[in-house]
Amino acid sequence: MIRKTFKYILFVLLALFIIGTVAVVTPRIWSALHPEKPPVGYHFMAPAYLALWLGLEKLVNTSPEIPPDIEELKNIEYKNINGKSLQLDLYKPADFKDPAPLLVFIHGGAWKSGKRSDYLVYLVDFAKRGYVTATVSYRFLADSTYPACAEDIRDAVEWFCSNGEKYGYDPDRIALIGGSASGHLAMLGGYGWGKTIEGADSSSHKIKVVVDIYGPADLTTEYARNHPLITALIGKTYEDSPGLYLEASPVNYLDKNDPPTLILHGTSDGLVPISQSDNLKSVLDSLGVPCIYYRLPLWPHTMDIVQRVNDFCQLKMIEFFKRYLN
Repeated sequence: MIRKTFKYILFVLLALFIIGTVAVVTPRIWSALHPEKPPVGYHFMAPAYLALWLGLEKLVNTSPEIPPDIEELKNIEYKNINGKSLQLDLYKPADFKDPAPLLVFIHGGAWKSGKRSDYLVYLVDFAKRGYVTATVSYRFLADSTYPACAEDIRDAVEWFCSNGEKYGYDPDRIALIGGSASGHLAMLGGYGWGKTIEGADSSSHKIKVVVDIYGPADLTTEYARNHPLITALIGKTYEDSPGLYLEASPVNYLDKNDPPTLILHGTSDGLVPISQSDNLKSVLDSLGVPCIYYRLPLWPHTMDIVQRVNDFCQLKMIEFFKRYLN
């Protein structure tokens, strides 16, 4: 009896080992055989962690050194509200001559946390490629609920549009890029947040392209309006203020004049459903707004922290910028 039980345990362990090995190795094999397609992920966190532990995957370096040929300009105040200084950082090639496109990376953090350096991997890599890159701070929920963060991004855009000559970038070629909560803010800034709000100034609607990395585009869906992160952002329930949820939704501002948009989203995202990006793509297509959309199979939220995914995202951004921004 003991021998039979022991054999059964060995069989189960062997089966689990085989299943785990297949789950971990298959995504890399698939991507090696199909390098032109989006990288395949793991869906579940356990095989993803195992792939990292085995060295099959690696995380991006979130604190890269600033190369000597990249000029770093930090802590530039673009806005001061009630004594709170809101700042931005700029990175640019030290030897470039012609005004370059500006890539503004907005950091995420569920509208309540994060820091400007969170996207340093993108800021440095794209500055190396000849772009001027920037990152901005904005008010968190501890300071104020919506619309404070949207107002700050709008004002940051105004600042960028007015200071191109001083810092050497082309104010007519600005991209807004963000992931998750900052994808939401990038879309609001790019699609002209406030332009349908009575008495609002829509002069900031000058963005050339938008890159949305798994950002929520419609806060009025049943899932979104009942999610604690969204209700914390708005500060009121949907039943009490449905208009605010609509007003805070980027899809509310879409029209045929909106900038070309690149969307990157993992199909296993458990925080921001991929249906958000599916619907955004559908609306942009219906309006005739150029939109390139990549659904990355079996990747969860914050997928671009994995080097292989980050490489793919950067490659697709490069192609997108060459087509619509340069």
